[in-house]
Amino acid sequence: MTISKVFFRIIFISFFGLSPLSTLNAQGHGPLYGLQTPTLAKGGVDLNVAGMSLGTENETSYMMRYLFSYGITEDLQVNLTTPTMIERFDNAPRTRGNSNMPANGDIEASLWYRFFSNAFGVGKRFESTAILSVSTPTDDVRGQVNVGNSVHGAISTGYASRTWYAWLGGGYQYYFERNKEQLGDLPYASAVVGYRPNIFKGDYPKPDWRVFVESLAEFPGDNQYLGQQDFNGSRSKKVLVGPSFLGLYGAWGISFGALFPVVQDLTPSAVKEKYRVSVNLSYWL
Repeated sequence: MTISKVFFRIIFISFFGLSPLSTLNAQGHGPLYGLQTPTLAKGGVDLNVAGMSLGTENETSYMMRYLFSYGITEDLQVNLTTPTMIERFDNAPRTRGNSNMPANGDIEASLWYRFFSNAFGVGKRFESTAILSVSTPTDDVRGQVNVGNSVHGAISTGYASRTWYAWLGGGYQYYFERNKEQLGDLPYASAVVGYRPNIFKGDYPKPDWRVFVESLAEFPGDNQYLGQQDFNGSRSKKVLVGPSFLGLYGAWGISFGALFPVVQDLTPSAVKEKYRVSVNLSYWL
C-alpha cells in the first residue's frame, strides 16, 4: 500500500470516527510528534481524535486514539487517552509515536506541569513543561513477550512567538515485568522547529496555518525473557524526520504529518520502520 493511500485511509477513518460525536479536539497549538510545552487554560477542555498508522518492512498498523484533557490550572493539565486498534502489529516497535498518545494499545493517563514560563514580548515566551504518565496495555503479548504496565516521564522546553516556534525535549518509558518477562525500556528525544507565515497572522475568522519540521530519536532497549536478557547487540537506535502541519479555525483544529527514518541501527531481532502517519482533529471547549 502506498503512503498516499495510507494517508487518505487515515483521513477517512478519522472523519468516520467523528460522526457520532458532537465536539472533538486536539491537544495544544504545537507539533504532532515532538514534545511540546503548551497547557490548557484553567477549566479548559480538549477533546481529540487521531488516526495513526505505522508501517514496517513486514506489517502496517492502523489505530484510532481518543484524548481527553482538562486544565486544572493554567499550568497543570490532566489527560486520558484510549485506543481503538484497527490492525495490530504482531511485533510492534516500541515508540511513543506522538507527544500525547502512545503508538500502541496502551490506555494512558498523564499529568502535564508547566513549571517555567517567561513572556518577554508581544506573543513571545520561553517555557518548560514536565510530563508524568502511567499506562496499562490492552494486549497481553507483544513480540512474544508479556506486556506489563508502564510509567513514562518527559521534559520539554521551548520558545514560541507569533512567527517562530522551537522545542527540545526528552523522555523515558519503563515497562514493568509480567510473568518473568519484560519489554525493554524506551529513552527518546525530540526536536521541533515551526513557522507561521505572515499571511496566516490575521484574526478569526481568517484561517491560521503553521508548518513544523519534526525529528525524533529513539533508543529502545532489549527485552527480558524468563529472567534472561534477549540481547543480540547494542541498544537499537532510530532517528526519524518529517513535516507536519497545523490548521486552526475558531475552536477547531486539524494537524497531520509524517515521519520517515533517516537512521536505523537496530539489533537483529528489531523491525525496520518505513513511515509513521498521523491525522488529529480537535475542538477546544
